Amino acid sequence: MEPVVEHAETPTPTPAPTTGGAVPRRGLFWRWELPTWGLAVLIYGCWFALVWFHAAIPWWLMAPAAAYVTAWHFNFQHEAIHGWRSAPRWLRTAVVWPPLGLWLPFEMYRRNHTIHHRNARITVPGKDTETFYHSRAEWEAYHPAWRWVLTANQTMAGRLLLGPWIRWRKLITVDAARLVRGDFSDGWIWLRHVAGSAAILWFVTQIAGMPWWQYLLYFVYGGMMLGMLRPFLEHRWGERPFERVASVESNFLMGLLWLWNNLHVVHHLHPTMPWYEIPGYYKANRARLLALNGHYVHAGYWQLARRYLFRPTFIPVHPEA
Repeated sequence: MEPVVEHAETPTPTPAPTTGGAVPRRGLFWRWELPTWGLAVLIYGCWFALVWFHAAIPWWLMAPAAAYVTAWHFNFQHEAIHGWRSAPRWLRTAVVWPPLGLWLPFEMYRRNHTIHHRNARITVPGKDTETFYHSRAEWEAYHPAWRWVLTANQTMAGRLLLGPWIRWRKLITVDAARLVRGDFSDGWIWLRHVAGSAAILWFVTQIAGMPWWQYLLYFVYGGMMLGMLRPFLEHRWGERPFERVASVESNFLMGLLWLWNNLHVVHHLHPTMPWYEIPGYYKANRARLLALNGHYVHAGYWQLARRYLFRPTFIPVHPEA
């Protein structure tokens, strides 16, 4: 596979504003962030309906719907990490905590994702917890077969099919391995997560009567596959931090799924901005934002698929690590 690297102009970024940039809204509806509460009801309502009425839903409809709802919930957890400041942290955590996707404890996601938001370290191996890059020393030490897998993971097809397995491998070899080594600092996190996952599977299989394998296939694996789409080319190496952050100008359905974090440069500039204010802010400030990120912009996920479905975006070796 030959790597394809997209080059963009990199003008000097404009200074980031000191405020969120969104137009202040008056009234309890906006001060209490009722759109986010409505989002919570909608996501959990959709999940319940899909599970409860699973027998009446054909597989070809269940598969994309279940994947969408699970990935949607994961992005809702992301919103609770950064935004939704009208609710106290304990309440935000309680609302988004249920592990519908089963595989990742929310507290670990919050901890690692917070580290990722140190913008000066974005993409740097060993410092950015969400980077897909590797240091040259690590890369040269890998077996050729593993280097092939990691390169294939830089194609869209590879990211969707291999990405979940690579992420699960990391969870087992890095996070869960601490328990095996006798490090129980995350023990209570894992105990709560296992208990929550067991409760969800109990409801799904014993109350709703859905076969366990269908839930794992449609909700867990499907949701994780779809969730791999947003981080695909969301970050790349650049000389300046914000030139490492993309903007993918997609449609309403995909924007709602990601809670408009596909316009990712806005999120890294203003991480606490409510999800429903991001599209308007991006539209009003598009020229300045694209100057800030070196015009690192894509016209939707179909464009990315046409370019990179089977072609790697880059070889994931960090140029400075």
